[in-house]
Amino acid sequence: MTNEKTLHPANGYLMLFVFFLLVATSIAGLFLTKNPWFVGLFFISFMLIPGFVLVNPNGSRVLLLFGKYIGTIRNNGLFWVNPLYVKKKISLRARNFDSERLKVNDKLGNPIIISTILVWRVRDTHKAAFDVDNYENFVRIQTDAAVRQLASKYPYDNFADEGLDEEITLRSSMTEVNEALEKELEERLAIAGIEVLESRIGYLAYSNEIASAMLKRQQATAIVAARHKIVEGAVSMVEMALHELSRKQIVDLDEDKKAAMVSNLMVILCSDKDATPIVNAGTLNT
Repeated sequence: MTNEKTLHPANGYLMLFVFFLLVATSIAGLFLTKNPWFVGLFFISFMLIPGFVLVNPNGSRVLLLFGKYIGTIRNNGLFWVNPLYVKKKISLRARNFDSERLKVNDKLGNPIIISTILVWRVRDTHKAAFDVDNYENFVRIQTDAAVRQLASKYPYDNFADEGLDEEITLRSSMTEVNEALEKELEERLAIAGIEVLESRIGYLAYSNEIASAMLKRQQATAIVAARHKIVEGAVSMVEMALHELSRKQIVDLDEDKKAAMVSNLMVILCSDKDATPIVNAGTLNT
């Protein structure tokens, strides 16, 4: 629920005309009649000047009278209000905030470095002006707190050998993580009347002390997965070779020769180096 009151003050251009009219009248009357009352009129006209308010596009002015909230001017242009009003400027433009890179622990306790990019703007000027001490500093501190809270909910990454393929992670589930971060920030910044337009992870990496070890682990996982595919393909190729040799009756192999052939083919197909062929000039039994 908003406590903001939108004001529609007097036209500033009309009051500007009145100001110049009073100044011209007081000066002309003073020189023509020498009446001292026109001096008072001259000073009264200048008392109108503090009442002029200029509001730029996507800007606002919060008005106070002796500590009491009067309202907020959201329309842009030149206006005139009570000269005794205290006028506080609050921008309604969208702003970018790139947080510092924080060192936090993920769900598994691994230290990581993380930062976020936040796009925000003031939605309720009353809350931004009076419910928090400094709404810009409030955004910075609450963003850091939200990032720390988010990092503790999810692991940085998962590994196939841990059976966590379906779990949401900071690295591979960016859409879900960014949505969770945006929801967390909306709840935290609502007290200050701040609207979250967009939030996303800007930087994510393992901390320096474990980055090397985690890189080796990721490489080992990738190597195991690649070897699994190689062995699977090699078995299929050996099976096909034996089947074709038997079907076409090219050569009659007993079980020992089949075992030797399978062994040789598996070594050749699964090796990470090129095989060196050896030509047998004798018989198959030598």
